Amino acid sequence: MQVTAYHTAVFKENEDLPRFIFRHVPQVAERDILVVSSKLVCLWKGLAVPYVSKRQKEALIRRESERALKTKLAWLTIKDGMVMTNAGIDESNADGKLLLLPHDLYACAAQLRAALCTQYGIKKAGVIITDSLILPLRAGVIGAAVAYAGFEGVRDERGKEDIFGKKLETTWVNLADALAASAALLMGERRERRPLCRISGAPVRFVNKTNPKEIIYPPEQDLYAPLFRKAGLAGKRRKND
Repeated sequence: MQVTAYHTAVFKENEDLPRFIFRHVPQVAERDILVVSSKLVCLWKGLAVPYVSKRQKEALIRRESERALKTKLAWLTIKDGMVMTNAGIDESNADGKLLLLPHDLYACAAQLRAALCTQYGIKKAGVIITDSLILPLRAGVIGAAVAYAGFEGVRDERGKEDIFGKKLETTWVNLADALAASAALLMGERRERRPLCRISGAPVRFVNKTNPKEIIYPPEQDLYAPLFRKAGLAGKRRKND
């Protein structure tokens, strides 16, 4: 597998993202996956809000979340089936604004994929929209897929045998987040200006239509469910919560 990051100009609010990609990525071949920073998607869709106050930001976090719990360091939230800090609202590299994630991220990924296939003359390709994620009890951030299109993001290994013939009972492979993490390592988090990355040779199955629900795990069955319940992050959302 080969991962290539691309240095770009600074992407501006409401700029044409497909055209920006075509200008900076010279080639996308069959079975390549293009990884795009979520910041670019937020700006593309005009979701930059001028920062006014801490209270304004907290109100936005609660509005954009399905569940939200205020902690010492940040708001711990659930949005679109993912646990993320501050509902994905970002201030870094935002020039004094707050960047909000679109509510239709998977539609955005599909739109970008369709544009790529047309521009580069290919049929099988993928797109990942990536953002930073903090894992429980781990220092530092990694890249995660907040949306993707064009490939199956999860591979079910249940029922298959390991090297000793033992059948796997619970193993699923999270391909989308693994690929996002590999790309984010090269894309950077600060002044690198590498918001686009191309992955070649990824071990995925390409499809024309992605199922966004395949990667979402039921909260009541999740390994961290007891912790979520303790923190008040599990269960149905209450009115005005």
